[in-house]
Amino acid sequence: MDAITLKIGGMTCDGCASAVQKALERTNGVSTASVSMTPAPRAAVTYDPNLATPATLCTAVQDAGYDVTV
Repeated sequence: MDAITLKIGGMTCDGCASAVQKALERTNGVSTASVSMTPAPRAAVTYDPNLATPATLCTAVQDAGYDVTV
């Protein structure tokens, strides 16, 4: 398993954080996803590199309507 922290843009509430977390959890290969608003909007993701890539994770966040950087 690999782990990555993504910086998320555009989240303004806990509902936004929940939407991002669900989008990541639905991504094939993701083992865990934890999204936090503080101290800065971010997502900590553990994933199987054979099934997902950082680009795949970023696409999931973007498809949910949020900005993301690695």
